[in-house]
Amino acid sequence: VQLHASGGGLVQAGGSLRLSCAASGPTFRGSAMGWFRQSPGKEREFLAHIDYRGGHTTYADSVKGRFTISRDNAKNAVVLQMSSLKPEDTGIYYCAGARTTIAGSRQGQYYYWGQGTQVTVSS
Repeated sequence: VQLHASGGGLVQAGGSLRLSCAASGPTFRGSAMGWFRQSPGKEREFLAHIDYRGGHTTYADSVKGRFTISRDNAKNAVVLQMSSLKPEDTGIYYCAGARTTIAGSRQGQYYYWGQGTQVTVSS
């Protein structure tokens, strides 16, 4: 599975942004997917996960209620809808794919990684 993240940009605090992850390869539909973020000076952290069918999602406490992960298996795409953005949400956002149908918050559970897309939230 090859992954390409897009949709990043500059947004004011309180605003919204929609990130997309386009996937190629025959195993996407059987793969759990996740979004991670690396903020300046910090380690990469888990944000959200969705199982292979889209019926089960999990979120980091820091984004719960503000971010929504979804997927469209017909289009081989995963979306992270972000709202009520804060300056601390600034970072490089990565989509990742697992080799399993369901995964979790650990980076080691994900085998495929996209190149990342920059999100900057101004105060």
